[in-house]
Amino acid sequence: MSPAPQRLYFLDWIRIAAFFLLVLYHTGMYYVNWDWHVKSPHASDTIEAFMMLSSPWRMCLLFLVSGVAAAFLLNKAGAGQFVRQRSVRLLVPLVFGMFVIVPPQPYFEVVEKVAYQGSYLDFMKLYVQADHGFCRGTDCLALPTWNHLWFLPYLWLYCLLLGALVAALGQARWQQLGTATAGFLSGWKLVLLPVAVLAAGRLALLTPYPHTHNLVLDWHNHATYFPVFVLGALVAAQGAFWQRMEQLRFGALATALGGWAFLMSYYAITEHMPPEQLSLWRDGQRVLYALVQWSAILAVCGFGHRHLQFDSAKRRYLTQAVFPVYIVHQTLIIVFSQLIKPAHHGPVLEAVLLFVMTLTASFGIVEVVRRVPLLRPLFGLGRDAQPARVAPVNQDTTTKAAAA
Repeated sequence: MSPAPQRLYFLDWIRIAAFFLLVLYHTGMYYVNWDWHVKSPHASDTIEAFMMLSSPWRMCLLFLVSGVAAAFLLNKAGAGQFVRQRSVRLLVPLVFGMFVIVPPQPYFEVVEKVAYQGSYLDFMKLYVQADHGFCRGTDCLALPTWNHLWFLPYLWLYCLLLGALVAALGQARWQQLGTATAGFLSGWKLVLLPVAVLAAGRLALLTPYPHTHNLVLDWHNHATYFPVFVLGALVAAQGAFWQRMEQLRFGALATALGGWAFLMSYYAITEHMPPEQLSLWRDGQRVLYALVQWSAILAVCGFGHRHLQFDSAKRRYLTQAVFPVYIVHQTLIIVFSQLIKPAHHGPVLEAVLLFVMTLTASFGIVEVVRRVPLLRPLFGLGRDAQPARVAPVNQDTTTKAAAA
């Protein structure tokens, strides 16, 4: 007798946690020395090592989970309907976001970085005219911009490519390919082969194509995110694959943390190193970075598979809410940071206030949006007010992660 069907919700919980981590990370970007839109007077290198705990793998994980979700949607809807649904779900919020949600970010950026004196309305006239006159030397701000919403056009492109690939192969052959992939990635191959793909892309493409979030020219990011997205789509229904991740979770966690420690040592050692010496270290660091990326993903998925296979009203609510929160959160961080800056709070109190204000306002917006049918598509929600339901699956399959 076959075992009773069970629901596996761990990918939904992982996606929810990843988006909350994104809010925390972008709050942290206000306080580190790395380039960002605006900066706190308290910005320093104090928390940079802690930021690097998630920086290598956070977006890779979201693309993996999004690949899983895409596979289930594609299997249910067919290639043509899948592409149409994904286009509406991703491109409508992108266009709305670029012209309504995002503009305060570059406005405060030019006020801070180039001492722009015009009003917000004056800035918006330049914004919609695609003005490129806000420059610091040769570094010019390209308007209009999608800023943190870059995830949406990348995901849309990958969904188009996936739909075309499945349509070309046919569902039966695609499922056979998924089964073969999951069977092949076992033992050491589950650890080292994804690391090899990530490392190869980093070694070959990062120097000539540094990260720009330009969809056409961002080849290193594509070499990182698209293979992970396709892998998620291939193994979506392969329960044994996720079980192997669970078995590797402790070793993967130790590897990720150890690799992070070595990365931090590398950055400290090479900070003032001459370029000719730095090149001798760089390739090793890039391989190590790829190892940290994949090991962390293995650990997160493994522990999630072990401990997060349950449903609740919170999961159903948050699965729906995180996409609108993602759309608005960075603008809220930047706007609130400028509003509270004159209060001259200490860095800890200021950061806590900023994070709490951002989450409170984000979920306030969610509560409005989910009740107004005309607003729902603008924030990536379907017109149906009910959260997406996850169908029961057998032990040899996994859940539909309701990723964007």
